[in-house]
Amino acid sequence: MSLTSDMLVDRRRLRRQLTFWRVASVLILIGALIGAALAFNRLRGGTGGSHIARVSIEGLITGRQETLDLLRDIEKSPASAVILRINSGGGTTSGSEALHEAVKTLAGKKPVVAVIDGIGASGAYMTALGAERIFANGSALVGSIGVIAQVPNVSKLLDTLGVKVESVRSSPLKAMPSGVEPTTPEARAALEATVADTYRWFRELVGNRRNLQGEALNNVADGRVFTGRQALGLKLIDELGSEKDAVAWLEREKKIAGDLRIVDYKPKSQRGSLPALGAFHHVARLMGLPVPDAVDEAAHRLLGPKALEGLVSVWQMPAE
Repeated sequence: MSLTSDMLVDRRRLRRQLTFWRVASVLILIGALIGAALAFNRLRGGTGGSHIARVSIEGLITGRQETLDLLRDIEKSPASAVILRINSGGGTTSGSEALHEAVKTLAGKKPVVAVIDGIGASGAYMTALGAERIFANGSALVGSIGVIAQVPNVSKLLDTLGVKVESVRSSPLKAMPSGVEPTTPEARAALEATVADTYRWFRELVGNRRNLQGEALNNVADGRVFTGRQALGLKLIDELGSEKDAVAWLEREKKIAGDLRIVDYKPKSQRGSLPALGAFHHVARLMGLPVPDAVDEAAHRLLGPKALEGLVSVWQMPAE
């Protein structure tokens, strides 16, 4: 074999070895980052030992099974008490009801306080009603007690475009209103009856949980939002304050040690997929690999709440 051939063979061997060690180094780096993250989480306070659990209710409420499972897991955890940190304008009525029931069940096992940080309206306020005590910042938005059903109707637009949708129904009210044909009086009446029934239940829930009747209940159940200061006077909340005040109440009324660490509890989907994706993205950036930022955004959208279906209890900011 010539000298040139020997050099080529050696070069290929070295290249293969270099590739192997590069891959091995990347895997070791990823493993080290994951290990460091887990260790940091333990140092920051895992769920072992007595502590106060914090659960954040943010964004659109859809009654995700992961969140309901999380609240059930806290029942069996060593947490001495639970703080619900709420910053949401609501969501689906059925999802909010499921979350309310889960919070109320948890409150039967451990002290649960709700702290409305920025907004706790409609379905989010329904969720807070499951707690034993409700705190809110003075400028927080609270209330919006009501139910809404909206169906965009594009039938006139379709007429303009010369498009006609043919439907075959088993009965006149099946899939009505549809949005692609004019809503019949019967369909509107059926939808109004559904909204009225759900609103009646929501209103009774507020009355029972907040001990409001008659005119006092009428004054808060017309769909308006109130500031935290207004909500206190209307008995929609128990106290103005923040998480610090909630901890002080737990110490004073429930004999929970005020110096207990507060541990964030998150649904499994938030603890798993997205942090792993973020770590991968960060490692890729360190290695100089061209991974676009849109990857993270796409993952959040894929794992985020699905499109709303059914009645919603959500606060909508009025258009100017």
